[in-house]
Amino acid sequence: MPQILYTTGMSGTEHIKQITVNRAASHNYELYDRYEAGIVLKGYEVKSLRAGAMNIRDGYVVIKNNEAFLVGAHIPPYSHMTSERYDPTRTRKLLLNRSEIDRLIGRVKEKGFTLVPVRAYFKKGLAKLEFAVAKGRKAFDKREQIKKKDIEREQRRGLS
Repeated sequence: MPQILYTTGMSGTEHIKQITVNRAASHNYELYDRYEAGIVLKGYEVKSLRAGAMNIRDGYVVIKNNEAFLVGAHIPPYSHMTSERYDPTRTRKLLLNRSEIDRLIGRVKEKGFTLVPVRAYFKKGLAKLEFAVAKGRKAFDKREQIKKKDIEREQRRGLS
């Protein structure tokens, strides 16, 4: 079931309905700058998202011809859809400003950086994707991160 969040924005309280979160992203990657982009969807995909069905774990963002695209994200078919031909992992266009795309092109050209989707949500009724500029972690970095989290958790338990 989608989670409903309330955040304070420039115009007061904003209503955000969370669709999915990519928890593996923070484990597998070191996340840096975060961006918010609109997603170009078809009607039946929006209905499927409103039901809370989406998987961005295997997805990534690419930039081709000065446009951003979400590749590999899985939106299952809407349950009441009649059409048989549907590609749940089709490439979907992301809506970004030209300055943001130019900045992303520069960051991705640096060695080791990629664009990883972090979460998807509805904001003011529009489907949004939050993605981050990320750098992959090595196996020993992942183990080190797990050790730090365990130590912090133990310290918090000791203080309570």
